[in-house]
Amino acid sequence: MASDALYINDRITIAGWELTEQFVLAGGPGGQNVNKVATAVQLFFGLVNSPSLNDRVKANAVRLAGRRVSKDGVLMIEASRFRSQDRNREDARERLRELILEAAVPPPPPRKKTKPTKGSIERRLKEKSGRSEVKKMRGKPGGD
Repeated sequence: MASDALYINDRITIAGWELTEQFVLAGGPGGQNVNKVATAVQLFFGLVNSPSLNDRVKANAVRLAGRRVSKDGVLMIEASRFRSQDRNREDARERLRELILEAAVPPPPPRKKTKPTKGSIERRLKEKSGRSEVKKMRGKPGGD
């Protein structure tokens, strides 16, 4: 159980009771330490049922997390990059923070429709008539 709250930004803070940590044996380099000490961290966060996030951020986070979210809506982040438990714990919390920050980015503003300028319309029509003249000249000469 993670006791301290996770500060995301000035609007979002995840309470400590919402986060659950589990320590497991890590693979990879580390020698005897890896074989004996549970240094890898699995951070669980009930994303879908969290009161700390609004619905838009939850939906974006589920989409960004992909397969890391279970059917129950629980996000699992596994960190085993470092050899110490504390650094892996910080890494998992930082990755959760980055995911939620990315999900909280506001949507882009809607596109404004623009009209072509009067000059560009005239240039386009002049080009069309010029092209038409070139193609007329390619035809067979008319007999007078």
